[in-house]
Order: sequence, then C-alpha cells, then structure tokens
Amino acid sequence: MATSTPKTVLSSLALFGVASGLMVTPAPRLGNVVRATFPRTATIKSVTASSMVETPADTYHMIANKGEALSKMSVAKTLHSSIMGGLQVGLGGLLCLTVCGNMGGVAMSNPGLVKFTFAALFPVCLVLVVGSGTQLYTGNTASMMSAYWEKKVKLPDVLKSWVISFIGNFIGCAGLAFVGAYTGILSGGAATFAAALGPAKCGGGFGRQLVKGILCNYLVCMAIFLATQARDMMGKYIGIAVPISTFVATGYEHSVANLFLLPAAILAGSSLTVGEAIVKNLIPVTIGNAIAGALLIGASFSYSYGALGGTPRD
Repeated sequence: MATSTPKTVLSSLALFGVASGLMVTPAPRLGNVVRATFPRTATIKSVTASSMVETPADTYHMIANKGEALSKMSVAKTLHSSIMGGLQVGLGGLLCLTVCGNMGGVAMSNPGLVKFTFAALFPVCLVLVVGSGTQLYTGNTASMMSAYWEKKVKLPDVLKSWVISFIGNFIGCAGLAFVGAYTGILSGGAATFAAALGPAKCGGGFGRQLVKGILCNYLVCMAIFLATQARDMMGKYIGIAVPISTFVATGYEHSVANLFLLPAAILAGSSLTVGEAIVKNLIPVTIGNAIAGALLIGASFSYSYGALGGTPRD
C-alpha cells in the first residue's frame, strides 16, 4: 500500500477546504503534523425570529373585533352557528359520560381519577368550537362585551347575541342528549353516571352556583383568549386544554355544558326535575357566566389595553 506524501496531504486538505467553503492554507510543520489555519472571520447568516403568539393587547382587540363581526350576523346564521356549537359541546359531554361511566370499580376506589379523566377529555368541546368558528353563549359574553366597551356595538346587539346563542346552544346540547338516549350510547354505566351527576349539580344554593359560574367562565374565556393568541394549532390546543381541564376538575359550572348534562341526567332516569335544573343551576350559573365574560374579561382587558383604560383603537 502506498504511503501519503506531505504534498498529497496538503492537496487533500485544500480540496476539503474548497468543498466546505473554508480556506485551508499550509502552515509550518510541527514534526510530522501539518497545521491548518482557518479564516479569522466567517459570515453568519442572520435568522429572523418570529413570535408564535399575539401580544395580549392585540389579542384583546382581535376578540373585540370578533364581537363586532358577530353583531353583524343575521339571526338565522347566529342561530345555526350556536346550534352547531351546542352540538359540539354535546359530543364532548357524551364522550366524557361514556368513558367515565364505564370505568367500573375505579369510581369507588379512586374518584379523583374519574374526575381527572373527565377533565382531560372535556376540552375536545372547545377545540371543536374554536377550530370551526361556531358560537357559545359563554364565549359571546366576553367577545360581545369587549366590542361594547370599545364602542363597536350597542347594548341591544350584545343582548341579541346572548339570547340567540343561548337558545341555539340549548337546541344543540339537548338534541345530543336525546341522540345519546335514542342510540343507546347513554345507557348502562354512562346513564348511571349521568343520573348521579344531575342532582349533584343542583346543590349548594344560588350564591354558590353564581360564584361557580363566574369562576368557570373566567377560565373558559381565558381559554378562548389564549387560543386566539396562539398562531399554531398546537398552541391553540394547549391554550384551550389547560384552563378547561382546570374548571372541570375543580368543579365549576358552565351553563352550556349543563344544557347537555342536565337533560342527559333527566333522560337517564335521574330524580331531577326540569324546574329544579332551571332554578337551582341554569339561572344562577348563566348569570355568573355573564358576569365573568362582561367584567372579568371584557372590562378588565379593556381597562388594561382598550377604551376603559384610555387607549382605544380604531
């Protein structure tokens, strides 16, 4: 086998330097070792950083603009969008009842695990809603009032949106409860779980239900805020999952979710009556949800970034 000569080594290093874009020059020998020197300066390509989220201020004004756009929708389109939103919440609710209601003895030995599972599954509702652009009464409390605080809509526009979206959500949610019962999905363990859940949601008195409604919709509207703030699908999913799982696991009350869960409980054979569901849950929870969206989200962010704080935008 032939041995390499110094010239051969230098030639190879030179070719390597050309191929790699670096200049290789021979240097004084150190014994039998050839030292290569590299240029002192190198060009580094600049990289432009791009944020994957909107700023809080921009996000708030995006939500206010959304409220303005919602106010311009026809009654028929608002109703349709809200029915579809209720349908999507019902799908997520039926998923939770089916899985958690069939966890067997786990519910007796480890009720916390059942609650954790319910909380982990329920965000699918808002992922569907946000991803498809449908409407929920709870989200509209924030978007419409944000638009109101920024003087983009009038109070009658806000009330119209709330009423129509609530009616549409009820149609979609209650419809899914009937579908679950009709198809047999809401049966067995799922029916037992739903029937027990109904009366549990109607205890504690008006004041407690009101506060649970406020805390719940603060988290729900923050989920929508974070999903709006994120520019990619994974960011939107994380922004939704964390607040929604928190409200479910903690036991707060969401009026639209209850428009599915309470009819499902009644259809599953619960002792709960329609009157009790309305008076002991839906009325205080719906009011609490509105307070959270209008004040804790809409007015609060408007004070920080909008008209109530003296920094309106066109």
